[in-house]
Amino acid sequence: MFNVIEKFVSIDGEGPSAGQLATFIRFSRCNLRCSWCDTKYSWDGSSETTEMTAEEIYQYIKDSGVANVTLTGGEPLIQDHLEKLLDLLSQDKQLTTRIETNGSISIKSLKENYKMSNVQFIVDYKLPDSKMMTTMCHENFEDVDAWDVYKFVIASEKDLKVAIDLVNEYDLTNRCLVYFSPVVEEIAPEMIVEAMKENRLNGVRLQLQLHKYIWPKEMRGV
Repeated sequence: MFNVIEKFVSIDGEGPSAGQLATFIRFSRCNLRCSWCDTKYSWDGSSETTEMTAEEIYQYIKDSGVANVTLTGGEPLIQDHLEKLLDLLSQDKQLTTRIETNGSISIKSLKENYKMSNVQFIVDYKLPDSKMMTTMCHENFEDVDAWDVYKFVIASEKDLKVAIDLVNEYDLTNRCLVYFSPVVEEIAPEMIVEAMKENRLNGVRLQLQLHKYIWPKEMRGV
């Protein structure tokens, strides 16, 4: 059984399918406590959860009639028996499944199990202002491929410098898709654009969270 905080259909607010419809499955529980977390309700005990089997989640997704699937949280990779759900989703070639993971857990075994499938990993790297940088799994830099995404959530000039250094050190733009995502309350997006220009960051994409421009940032289920 999976503990699901919420499930809904909306547009994907970020990533490769930004602006397209997606079915969201948000799991409860997270192993990190990022300073700027905007989904604390998924792990702080303030919200009720719904117990669902892998089959029930898959049926909900199919009933939605939407081809993009986003598994998020919380942290999907700490969910027990996640492979049972991924087996169902990966076998359905009408779907594209994206796993949003916080970067603290190795994706290696799942990448091997679902290689050349319709399962895509969106891996965060928690920068200094998150207070969680020491938890990051650096092996993930080696395990992503051109189908996957590395996302850097940037809240300060220090975060921006570290993100640029990591992109260059690991040659990330030649390994996978790379996104810089500003915490707009903390850093102006134009500052990131200027740094991208100054450092000739070809291949890096600036992303703004579309859903926060359409609905209030505290609204759930969108």
